[in-house]
Formats: sequence, C-alpha cells, structure tokens
Amino acid sequence: MKTIKVGTRQSQLALWQTEHVVGILRKKCPQYKFEIVPIKTKGDKILDVALAKIGDKGLFTKELELAILNGDVDFAVHSMKDLPTVIPEGLKIASMTKRHDPRDVLISKNNCSFKDLPVNACIGTSSLRRRAQLLNIRPDLKIIDLRGNLNTRLKRLETDNYDAVILAAAGVERLGWHEKITEKLSYDVCLPAVGQGSIGIEIRQNDPFIEGIVREANDPDTEVCIKAERALLKALEGGCQIPIGAVAQISGNLLNLRAVVGTLNGELLIKDSLIGEIKDSEEIGFELAKRLKEKGAKKILEEIRRENGL
Repeated sequence: MKTIKVGTRQSQLALWQTEHVVGILRKKCPQYKFEIVPIKTKGDKILDVALAKIGDKGLFTKELELAILNGDVDFAVHSMKDLPTVIPEGLKIASMTKRHDPRDVLISKNNCSFKDLPVNACIGTSSLRRRAQLLNIRPDLKIIDLRGNLNTRLKRLETDNYDAVILAAAGVERLGWHEKITEKLSYDVCLPAVGQGSIGIEIRQNDPFIEGIVREANDPDTEVCIKAERALLKALEGGCQIPIGAVAQISGNLLNLRAVVGTLNGELLIKDSLIGEIKDSEEIGFELAKRLKEKGAKKILEEIRRENGL
C-alpha cells in the first residue's frame, strides 16, 4: 500500500484540520495509507510578538512549503486564511474543503454580548482587521494583543485582565467548544479574514498523481468564494499587517463579495460590495479592490505601510 505523507502545523487545531482532511481522503481513496507529519513553523515559535510586527509572509506556512518542495511530505494542510496570496514557485493550492462558518465569535466573561460590554472593556486579539472594525463601533474599547493557540488564548481570558477575546468560529467549534461562545459577530459588525473557515491543501505544481487524490476533498462553492476573496486581497496587497476583511457568498448563479478596509484606530472604514456571476469570481475580487481603492482604501493602505515600514 502506497504511503502519502501529509504535512501540518503542530497545534491542536491544525492537527484536527489535518485529521479532517485525511478522514475525507481515506474514505475516497482507501487504496492509500496517509501518514501525518507535524512540523513547527516560525509563527508557532514566536508567541510574544504581535503578528503585524513580525511580518506575515509565510509565517505559518514556509516550513511546510519547504517540506513539500524537498519531498519530505506529499502535500500540506493549511488554514486558508494563513496562506499568502502569492504561492512560492513550484507549489499550488490544489483543493479547499467545504467552508465552516467564516464569522468571528466573542467569548466574554459573564456571558456579556458585544454591545453590552462595559465601557473601556479590554478585548484580546492580535488581528488588526478585528481591531479596526470593533473600534469603529466601540471606540472606548481597549484592544490588547493576544497571541498563542486557541487553548492559550482561552486560558488567558480566565487568568489575565481581559473582558473578552475574539476568535474565529471555525477554530472554536472544530475543537468542540460551542458552549464557550457568547455571540457570533454579524458581518455588519466584523467581516472575517480572507479564507477564514476553510482548509486548503497545497501540493507540488507538477504532481498530477497527488493532485488527483487531494481534489477528492475539494468543495467547488468554497473554492469559488475564496478565489474571489484572495483576488481582492492580492489586488490590495494585504496581509496580517493590513486591516482588511472580506467574505463571498453564493446565491444561485451569483456571487456576492463584501469587503472592508479600515484605519488602525477604527475611525474610518471603507466598505463596499459587488455582485456578479460565479464564473467571474476572481474578476469580481479585482474589481471590488479597485473600487475600494478609489473610495479611499489606497490612501489608508499606503499610510499603514509607511507607518509599519513595509
């Protein structure tokens, strides 16, 4: 029986996601054996510095990508939101699993909803995207950088001086912690990160054998939506250091892409949306990015890059 080696980060969530993918593939391709190979990434090693200060190009993916290129693994499993829009030469994203709920969730002390959080409440998140959108609605909030895996962040809610933390619904629910969620934030409050909620499979570019296997786990609707979101992000040249949120949704033959770009202090949010045919998903992403830039996003992004020395 041929063994297929699968690269993954070592966190509990990453291992869950990889087991999920391998579970699908074992059912679809029972003639192969799948071996999971955990690999530590730079983002897993540096936990005391905010993501925006480290630089995010391949922060959670580079070591996995080297393992694919070197032939140590046949493919790697990633959170789609961790994958930079420019994939290294020789590699490609070959498959995306069915998307989980892309929303962010609030987990608070005393089960307090977002609008009922006390004045000057301390919120834990390392995401500039969340920071910008939450401060736009509640400028009184104190947003404090919070890094680490999900277990660490939830523990710090109990032990440190946080009133609440903001996390991705997908991660919390995949680990079975539904009951911890106080509130799922609507898209009107906080648009998610590009690709949030989906798992991506990355392979060597010219490897039709592995591609044929991993395509068995692909969800076409998810793939179309995330291609639109990633086209937008690529056109805006965004990443962890830039507050950009976006989500695409399908209705019949149409795709609706919503996006936001904001200043770090949340004083200004530029929002827009665009509806078009599914077959034009990437063009929709590029066009919406252009519209956002024309409405003022270009100036915001240039200012943030200048401030961060990017």
